[in-house]
Amino acid sequence: MSIPLIRLVVLYGGVSAEHDVSRVSAAHVLAAADRTKYRIIPVGIDQRGVWHRNDAAAEAIAAGAELPNSLEIEGPTVNPFEVLNGPPEDLTVVFPLLHGPHGEDGTVQGMLELFKLPYVGCGVLSSSVCMDKAMTKEIAARAGIPQCRWITFRDGVDDARQILTDVEEQLGMPVFVKPANMGSSVGVSRAQNREELDAAINHALRYDDVVIIEEAVVGREIEVAVLGNTAPDTSLPGEVKIGSDFYDYADKYLTGAAELMIPAPLPEDAIAQIREYAADAFIALRCAGMARVDFFYEEGGRGWLLNEVNTIPGFTPSSMYPKMWEATGIAYPDLIDRLVALALEVHRRRSSFSTEH
Repeated sequence: MSIPLIRLVVLYGGVSAEHDVSRVSAAHVLAAADRTKYRIIPVGIDQRGVWHRNDAAAEAIAAGAELPNSLEIEGPTVNPFEVLNGPPEDLTVVFPLLHGPHGEDGTVQGMLELFKLPYVGCGVLSSSVCMDKAMTKEIAARAGIPQCRWITFRDGVDDARQILTDVEEQLGMPVFVKPANMGSSVGVSRAQNREELDAAINHALRYDDVVIIEEAVVGREIEVAVLGNTAPDTSLPGEVKIGSDFYDYADKYLTGAAELMIPAPLPEDAIAQIREYAADAFIALRCAGMARVDFFYEEGGRGWLLNEVNTIPGFTPSSMYPKMWEATGIAYPDLIDRLVALALEVHRRRSSFSTEH
């Protein structure tokens, strides 16, 4: 007797500035997923927020055809509830590949919880907290995970002129300025003086009303992939050798100027320490399924400094998350299988909780 295929709904696109990255991630997840285990339903969300069932891509997958590098948002418009909920006899798992706001920040995860559907990745709370870099820093600090110095600015609450003085006095120059709720280095700037800082803050405010200003760390950029639920596994670390002032959007997705080294050339004790810190951050932030945890390594200084935690890391050909797991011994198709199994494990546990008084 054959085992029924899992109905795997892959959500991609979305309304954030990371829309194009998501489309590339989706194309490669679809190409890697084992067609003997999954009936794949690609669902694209356009930049207006309209949902489309991509029947053409589904048919190409079923026929074994090669997909393009970036998945189009095409096909008939659909009602989210109807396309997410398949026939009662089908086991449906949703794989959100929606990088950035309105996808990685707990909003879609909350909808899936209401629909009572298992989904890959972190839940509502951890998605929301990890998306907000300011909240991530607060929780990581309470967990004792080392970080660089930073200041948070909230538009409409904090004094816009005072923040310039505070940064000069407390952090010095240069600094990096980031919107709190954004990824893929969108909205990030390097400021070397007061005028550039003011411009960088205003640029970041195009994307969010909370801005993080961090001291510039002279260190190596090292990342670790995490996989699991309450007892997560960690990958060998990978290093990013940047092609510009910092690992920006162009380096990640357009120019290919950044050099990726997996595993990162590090002493064994340093590798053990970063993997421990990555697991600690994952647990402290109540992550589930997957996350990529990014650090700076200050050799001869403070050592490891947490940078950020990404709950829906990229799955593009240049993305570190699948590459680090491949180097650690988990191939791309097996990684998808593990993520689906972890989603079902979390769903079973949450579904078992009593709703009675």
